[in-house]
Amino acid sequence: MEKKLSQAMAELTAVQEAVAQAESELSQASATIRSRDRAVEVTVGPQGELTALKFPDNRHQNMTGPQLAASVLEAVQEGRAQMARRVMDVFEPLTRTSGGPTGLRGVDIDWDRAFGSALDGTDGGRRRSAARLHDEIHED
Repeated sequence: MEKKLSQAMAELTAVQEAVAQAESELSQASATIRSRDRAVEVTVGPQGELTALKFPDNRHQNMTGPQLAASVLEAVQEGRAQMARRVMDVFEPLTRTSGGPTGLRGVDIDWDRAFGSALDGTDGGRRRSAARLHDEIHED
């Protein structure tokens, strides 16, 4: 019993260290995206927040208000989606079941709750890790 408890504590410590490392890595992360028409450039932080907005080459001067607004929204949405995917990639190893002797379950992250609409229209990333695992087990 003490051996199992000791192993579980070691695994818990390893998970806590991995989470701290992931948070540290992401704390300075950002994504810079240009709209398709190249009129708008945005920088988005790790929580999907807009941190910079630029209008390279002054292309925006020949645009109508609705066109410019659409370009800004497009770039911001793509930046948020890119950062959400990066965060998911960094935390993905923590969602797997531990291979250790205690069989600790991986962290179950609700990506919908974490990112909301940032993942709309992307490659299906809006699924909870447990649902993906359930689907993989069901398919086997």
